[in-house]
Amino acid sequence: MKTLNSCCFILFTISLLTGCNEQPAAMLTSSTEGRYWTQSELQPVSETPGELERFEITGSYEQTMDGFGAVFNELGWDALKMVSEEEMAEILADFYSEEGFNFTICRMPIGANDYARDWYSLNDTPGDLAMEHFNIDRDRTILIPYIKAALEVRPDLQIWGSPWCPPVWMKVNNHYACRPAEVNDLPESRAGEENNTQFIMEKSILDAYANYFVKYIETYREEGIDIYAVHVQNEPNSCQNFPSCVWTAEDLNTFIGRHLGPAFEEADLDTEIWYGTVERPSIEKVDTVLQDPLSSKYVKGVGFQWAGKHCIPKVNKKYPEMKLMQTESECGNGSNDWAAAEYTWSLMKHYMENGANAYIYWNSILDETGKSMWGWKQNSLISVNSQTAEISRNPEFYLMKHLSHFVKPGAKKLVTPAGMDFGLLFENPDGEVVGLLVNETDEVKSFLLEKDSHNYRIELVPHSFHTIVI
Repeated sequence: MKTLNSCCFILFTISLLTGCNEQPAAMLTSSTEGRYWTQSELQPVSETPGELERFEITGSYEQTMDGFGAVFNELGWDALKMVSEEEMAEILADFYSEEGFNFTICRMPIGANDYARDWYSLNDTPGDLAMEHFNIDRDRTILIPYIKAALEVRPDLQIWGSPWCPPVWMKVNNHYACRPAEVNDLPESRAGEENNTQFIMEKSILDAYANYFVKYIETYREEGIDIYAVHVQNEPNSCQNFPSCVWTAEDLNTFIGRHLGPAFEEADLDTEIWYGTVERPSIEKVDTVLQDPLSSKYVKGVGFQWAGKHCIPKVNKKYPEMKLMQTESECGNGSNDWAAAEYTWSLMKHYMENGANAYIYWNSILDETGKSMWGWKQNSLISVNSQTAEISRNPEFYLMKHLSHFVKPGAKKLVTPAGMDFGLLFENPDGEVVGLLVNETDEVKSFLLEKDSHNYRIELVPHSFHTIVI
């Protein structure tokens, strides 16, 4: 990624006034590096310079938005616990209050992932097919306090879960990783691992794993946390040296349609089942599930991340009524800089232009290293210095707020005007129109934005982000 010499975030807020003869005023809220969220008033122009390109906002709708969020991870709770109680309250308000990010839908791992403290599942007793030793004791000390702290701010927060790995005694290699951490490169003798299911495809094991999901949902409900959906496997096609499990599409289809779905029915669960999280560009793997009559009746949506971004346009076109979610924003390399934020904007635009109903950031908060359990440095919205407890709100913090603060659940995505390839438009349930506009060039971009015959002259400085609420 290139280094940005001139980069800022600028947010425009336009509010229509109700006076009979008053022109609708605009409030301009701006964020630049080192200076965030400043406001000024913007008036519509009475004369429209002919040399400026004009884009008219019309009422053509696409998908309905479910919301935005991030992920609850163990290392995130560790970072949050470094700050004072007052600072923790401020950070939680940043993420979950209507005055902050307004996050309404968040992800959690079922058992260990790469941002857990170490390996674990919710049943580490080998051969326990009856799930007699299933427990969430560890979660009660880490993830559940984290989630409940968020629920105190946002009681209606929707939580969905996904496993990175089943209990290891359900896997052919009896290990949390697809390959142990000491194996850095997949040897030729093991090269087929990414094309073969690692789960033990025996009926008793499949039934036990379905019951594992049921127990997870029911036990969390007893803790006062409702799980509204599960995505059956994180990145089912990726052989990793952190918690992971490879499945072929055919075997995952068998599990969903013949074991998991029926188990949910028998337990009378209303928790949704999603096919996710898809991290490969092939639509054929999605077709395997969505075109199977046994599985498709249970699948309520499809989740995508990483190279799955090349699959979502195909799925959106082929299954226009299916809900689609961006499940994990690409995490970068720990740079936490403006270039990373600009790249994340490109992901947001791609996913939402191709039908995504929700956009989920990855780590909302980490320590200053950003390191996963196996050493990969990644970005986060907030960083906390483990030595000084200093809090840093990173550029992506402001980018996420520029979108999620204003686009409400239930908003409909508007068709972007022809030629306006630098923005996204939405209409909130109350009729407000929200637009995120971006100038990724090195030149100033000037144009007119028209809504209901009112024109606003917009000037985007180089490498800047802008949000308009009309």
